[in-house]
Amino acid sequence: MSDPSVLVVDDEPAIRRLLRTALGSQTWRVMEARTGEMALRMVADAVPDVVVLDLGLPDIDGVEVLRRLRQVHPTLPVVILSVRDDERGKVAALEAGADDYVTKPFSMAELEARMRNALRHALQQEGTVPLFVSGGLSIDLVRRQIFRNESEIRLSPREWDILRMLVRYVGRVLTHQTIMSQLWGATGDVQQLRVYIRQIRQKIEIDPERPRHIITETGVGYRLVQL
Repeated sequence: MSDPSVLVVDDEPAIRRLLRTALGSQTWRVMEARTGEMALRMVADAVPDVVVLDLGLPDIDGVEVLRRLRQVHPTLPVVILSVRDDERGKVAALEAGADDYVTKPFSMAELEARMRNALRHALQQEGTVPLFVSGGLSIDLVRRQIFRNESEIRLSPREWDILRMLVRYVGRVLTHQTIMSQLWGATGDVQQLRVYIRQIRQKIEIDPERPRHIITETGVGYRLVQL
């Protein structure tokens, strides 16, 4: 299963190196941007799970970067990490849409806890329950962990993306085209999707030939059921 991704936006090499090492050791996939423009381009190409954003960037003020991110990604979790400790700066960042604010110097444990809380908050904003529990199956969307009767299940990155999407829309029928367009774009292949669904069932269902969680809606798509 793919690790959660974080985009660190900071012009200080020492801070980026610290976060790369510390968060990488905690199973985060760390991407880095030195400037606001670089961060905006990177998010346009691939949206991370969470952004850690410094306010004092060399090209664009961090609050402006945040405003521009919010125009396109209203629920993308963003945690401000800044040396600015004044109340006005915090208020401006929070009003622009920041999920949280951490002041340098900082504790790595506190920063990661606030990042995970921001992830949880974003899921709740989408109307998604961060922890899906059903019939012995437990799926934690924040920590990216899956357990069946206390045994951990490992998925490939693509399998996780499909299952996460089903959890987000639990109880609703997702058409083949909806799933493929969100995960593959215009190049989706229904047969390829069926292969992935079969692989997921092999891992999460007690009897993959008689699935109880992922139900096939013949000729239409799939539905995740909460037992």
